[in-house]
Amino acid sequence: MIHSLLRRNARLYHSHEGLKFYGSFCAHRLLQQLFISTEAKKIDFTDLTCPHTWYPMARRRKRKIILHVGPTNSGKTYQALKRLESSSSGIYCGPLRLLAWEIAQRLNRANVPCDLLTGQEKHIVEGAKHKAVTVEMADVTSEYNCAVVDEIQMVACTSRGYSFTRALLGIPADELHLCGDAAAVPLIQKLLKVTGDDVEVQYYERLSPLVPLNVPLGSFSNIRTGDCIVSFSRKTLYHLKKKIEKEGKHRCSIVYGSLPPENRTRQAAMFNDESSEFDVLVASDAIGMGLNLNISRVIFATLEKFDGVQFRDLTISEIKQIAGRAGRYKSKFPDGEVTCLYAEDLPLLHAALSSPSPTLEQAGIFPHFDLLYMYSRIHPHYSLYQILEHFVENAKMSDNYFLTDCKAMLKAAALIDELPLTLSDKYVFTMSPVYVDDDISCQGLVQFAQSFSNHRMVRLKEVFTPGTLRIPKSHDALKEVESIHKVLELYIWLSFHWEDSFPDRELAKSQISICSMLIEGFLLQYGSWRRRRPTIPPKGHISSLFR
Repeated sequence: MIHSLLRRNARLYHSHEGLKFYGSFCAHRLLQQLFISTEAKKIDFTDLTCPHTWYPMARRRKRKIILHVGPTNSGKTYQALKRLESSSSGIYCGPLRLLAWEIAQRLNRANVPCDLLTGQEKHIVEGAKHKAVTVEMADVTSEYNCAVVDEIQMVACTSRGYSFTRALLGIPADELHLCGDAAAVPLIQKLLKVTGDDVEVQYYERLSPLVPLNVPLGSFSNIRTGDCIVSFSRKTLYHLKKKIEKEGKHRCSIVYGSLPPENRTRQAAMFNDESSEFDVLVASDAIGMGLNLNISRVIFATLEKFDGVQFRDLTISEIKQIAGRAGRYKSKFPDGEVTCLYAEDLPLLHAALSSPSPTLEQAGIFPHFDLLYMYSRIHPHYSLYQILEHFVENAKMSDNYFLTDCKAMLKAAALIDELPLTLSDKYVFTMSPVYVDDDISCQGLVQFAQSFSNHRMVRLKEVFTPGTLRIPKSHDALKEVESIHKVLELYIWLSFHWEDSFPDRELAKSQISICSMLIEGFLLQYGSWRRRRPTIPPKGHISSLFR
């Protein structure tokens, strides 16, 4: 019964800049219908066994699904994008802002007007019938001729899988092109059995060879132009950069996850530029997607990473994703090589590269706001934290799905639950891109939520004083600037949800640009380069930015 009511009220389903949920008014109307029903007491709002019924617009059409699957550097995404470019209307959904930005640029250069929509950016192009978005921002209430979802294997991601599942089941497009790892094919075929869509699978092979080497790197004196050294600790990456530059032969660009996207793009550009001194890259698994890199050889400094709980070996898929970045079709290094820093890691590397990726078993889902709201009306004294906790404990799913990890949401809910906010307001704050393991980011969330609850008006200067930042002189100072960057991005994200209440978006953007410059200054001056002094922006230029 609950699924039929949701379908019947689909016309009230609206976009809230990336958070797709029924408004309180809609949920209230649904509740009125439910509670006057004689069957009301039998309804189980935690029943998530039929998520395909949440998307009535997609179910009303027979979609053509084309899976483009293969390894990195196989041309699978290129073929899907060619179809998107030739379509009368379309949407590209990617896992990263950098990818959405790249596709928007590509389409606009091809004279296909394309909007860009991410949590922190919104660029509208006049006459555009195409969009490039991060997958969380995908609009499942607009019809398209063609849609592309990139890295579709991320339906199995424990934290973000629900966004990819939502795009898979919910985008109402005539053609839906899914790009990713072949390991996702059986699961997607199972998920789409109940939707009535036509499914076609196209397999791709790598366009240029990837050669696993039989010898480790050995000495850092064996580093050469085009190499990428991979590790998973920020501290280790800076140590590697310093050690390589100490040899005096190479300068290193650096890329890791918590580095702001603008800095990642700049570091990648310096590495790709043949005229640049930065001819070696040290990087984390952040290079696995989202950046075009001219890498000749990938060298794993370790095949272990800390997953937030414990140290573990990299999975087959992780090793393949990273190793596959070596060699790029029609680049300076079309053929790729891969090895390890230490000989004892070579057997695991070779075994992973010669093995198929394990088949995905389940896709992630998460209840949308209207279900949580209706559940809250049955438990009117529960806080948002308690609603989430109880919902997760009692959720029922089919064997093809799992409930994505909501630990970050629970932590965020615990921070703001005592504030006098509506449930829908709290939901927006807990769904915001706050880094709950970062103290400064959490402080920013709490201060924004407090100001919002007190005045419905949040001025950036209440929590951040422009003109106080300087080039970091230490790793701790660098980390602080990166955290401030995250808080500024959080403000911008919230400004897209409550434009009148967060009016200082442009100021936040200007401060983000300054943060990025200061971080870049640190990256350029850090290391053991002996040939000449690093090029950093003149002191006068930096200080003038604060005037």
